[in-house]
Amino acid sequence: MSARDDRLQTRILHAGSPPFEHGAAPVNVPVVRTSTVRFERDADRSALHHRREAGEAVSTYGRHGMATHRALEAAIGELEGASDVLLAPSGLAAISLLFIALLSPGDHVLVQDSVYGPVRERVEPLLTRLGVSFSYFSASDGVPAALLRPTTRLIYAESPSSFLYEVIDLPALAAFAREHGVLLVTDNTWGAGLLYRPLALGADISVQATTKYLGGHSDLMQGAVSTANPELARRLRDTHDALGLSIGADDAYLALRGIRTLAVRLAQHGRHALEVARFLQTESRVVARVFYPALPDDPGHALWQRDFTGANGLVSFALRHAQAADASAFIDALRLFGIGASWGGYESLALIAPASRLREHGYWRGAEPVVRLHVGLEDPADLIDDLSQAFRRVLK
Repeated sequence: MSARDDRLQTRILHAGSPPFEHGAAPVNVPVVRTSTVRFERDADRSALHHRREAGEAVSTYGRHGMATHRALEAAIGELEGASDVLLAPSGLAAISLLFIALLSPGDHVLVQDSVYGPVRERVEPLLTRLGVSFSYFSASDGVPAALLRPTTRLIYAESPSSFLYEVIDLPALAAFAREHGVLLVTDNTWGAGLLYRPLALGADISVQATTKYLGGHSDLMQGAVSTANPELARRLRDTHDALGLSIGADDAYLALRGIRTLAVRLAQHGRHALEVARFLQTESRVVARVFYPALPDDPGHALWQRDFTGANGLVSFALRHAQAADASAFIDALRLFGIGASWGGYESLALIAPASRLREHGYWRGAEPVVRLHVGLEDPADLIDDLSQAFRRVLK
């Protein structure tokens, strides 16, 4: 079997591996830390500079990254099916990068109403100040034809969506975008490239917070923007360089290490989360609804089956006949679930979904508090026992 025929799980184990030198090579790429790159001759410096200006991923200065960064870019490129990957200091930095790179004063952008909250809270005010206008659409209503303007340049989506995991028909949205000459960008943090491949489904750009599942150990902040379009890559690269975005070699190494175990970790997260989701469905006296697209009765299940290859550890549920104080008391009573705003690490976490964000989701029609769980790698029986005791102590 040739390398190009290898399956994705195999390719991500080997992408970016160090080459053999004098017949030997380390398994892991070395951590190369430097600010200054030395050149043997001025002609070498000039040649590398011209190669970089032409778009080649070569190193002429520490900010541009070194061998450790190139290896991570290669691995993420395999995950996303991308020819070009740009690394950023956080997921939000990656999102801001693509908006700044692709939009100009007077442009209009359509944003799915259930995307990651800081897109509304941080990115929209910044871009509005720079002359870009925003409109929001509910993916459950189909393609946003009624909101399209002559100045619409970009559609920004997230599937499954934040907190409630609404699954969108990405191929249909991509066809709509192509028909109208509009770029389509997708937040792929939930699928991590392994469970979901937006570029293959028609998106122009995929963005991830590699802080989450790619890192996998809750010990780095990082983002990545991926594309298979050379012209978009050039625009992104120019803006990336102008903003001076860079990540440290140690963080690049941590993300690359996480990618090597991504497949086995995500499979475990998915199995455990499905067990927890099924348990929550049995607790109908206190649980009004469970949000998890791998459940057969989830509204997005058919699309999830068609477009995804698995599910991750995120499960949310609405508490029946409860107030915000009840939800707070419930997560305080949990013993194995920590309270934390992130996810994607090996540990289980719980968080109350902010009511202000849920009100922005057309997918949400309830008034009950919603708790988001990140189901980690602990034994699911222990996690279910923990949830059961918290229900008994607080809500029954």
